[in-house]
Amino acid sequence: QVQLVESGGGLVQPGGSLRLSCAASGMVFSRYVAGWYRQAPGKQRDMVATITSGGGSTNYADSVKGRFTISRDNAKNTLVLEMNSLKPEDTAVYYCYADHIVFSRTYWGQGTQVTVSS
Repeated sequence: QVQLVESGGGLVQPGGSLRLSCAASGMVFSRYVAGWYRQAPGKQRDMVATITSGGGSTNYADSVKGRFTISRDNAKNTLVLEMNSLKPEDTAVYYCYADHIVFSRTYWGQGTQVTVSS
């Protein structure tokens, strides 16, 4: 059974940092492009960051460039999002996803809440 399970969300003050993790199971993680999306209340789900299957290339939304870093460890089936200099507008539910590099097969995690507030 394929599963993506996020962890690491929580409440943080503006300017603070959080580290989100996504643990993949039931799949050969190295065969998937992966990344993070987020969805704020009343808004659509937007891309935050993506990383290629081997980890050699990353892409970020303009709003998080220079503050967030995506990485992966295929040996540990783990995807990580390091978030620094957090702003209130970063408040959202963060979802990890994995998209097979050959087949049309995409999986999503259940989401983890990130709240940036003083």
